[in-house]
Amino acid sequence: MGTKLIIDTDPGVDDAFAIALAAVSADVELLGVTTVFGNVPLASTTANARRLLQLCGRPDVPVAAGAARPLVHRNPHTAAFVHGADGLSGRSSTLPEATRPLESGDAVSLLVSLLEAADEPVTIAPIGPLTNIAALLAAHPGVREKIARIVIMGGGVERGNSTAAAEFNIWSDPEAARRVLAEDDVPCALVPLDITHRCAIDRDWLAKLAASGPLGATLEGLTADYTAYYSRVLGFDGMVMHDAVAVAEAISPGILRTEPYPVNVDCGAGPARGMTVVDRRRLSRDDPEASPGRTVEVAVDTDLGTLRQFVLDRLSGGPR
Repeated sequence: MGTKLIIDTDPGVDDAFAIALAAVSADVELLGVTTVFGNVPLASTTANARRLLQLCGRPDVPVAAGAARPLVHRNPHTAAFVHGADGLSGRSSTLPEATRPLESGDAVSLLVSLLEAADEPVTIAPIGPLTNIAALLAAHPGVREKIARIVIMGGGVERGNSTAAAEFNIWSDPEAARRVLAEDDVPCALVPLDITHRCAIDRDWLAKLAASGPLGATLEGLTADYTAYYSRVLGFDGMVMHDAVAVAEAISPGILRTEPYPVNVDCGAGPARGMTVVDRRRLSRDDPEASPGRTVEVAVDTDLGTLRQFVLDRLSGGPR
């Protein structure tokens, strides 16, 4: 069937592209979607995820709601000023109502049941704050062997966005991020801002998506607030599809080039809170100054044309 995948998400315009990318790919077995607070509050992220799956013709995919707040400290704000008050540029009402009921259990319960039922290891793609994933690993260590890898959109090597140092998903719950990235041993790939910004798409790309059919037109219609924000950031009429870049790597391992580095997360109260500290010194393990713990595969490069075309083809119903 292809990649067995679970997405943990906080839709969000770029999340919408990522969910659709997985939902319409014939080589993906999308087992479930779990939701978390983040770009907008949990009630909106959950409603958006369910409606997006309905748009993609995937009412078979279960959705469960997860954490409504971080593990320790409440985060100061959402990203509604980027994504719109409803998370989808004020256009969530253009999506069809979901026909499948929300799962009665929470996100961690669904993750456990899907992993335990899987006949082979599953890829998890967390593209929001890592609260649900940290809770899963803490409370259910026995599921680790059922996880092939965790492909995370988050962090920044050279930059932040919520602050000068921190990317939004990691900054939203640094304690959870540290648990997953630095304190556990499940294989992880980190897709940071540095690479997602390089994969930004322009108005011509979005016009091709809109012209591709009903799905593409609806997705493009969700981008107004998001592109208005990112056009100022980028300096051209376009947007950054952060989460779709990570899900592309989850679907097609190797579409991003990664390098192994120790990664830590600043959980202090100062200006670096939420910063991903990526140790690129390439010290040997026996060096007394080497960072302790395991390494994380950090995405550092890709063929930009190939990546953009991969996402466009999938969302447009093109080559699989």
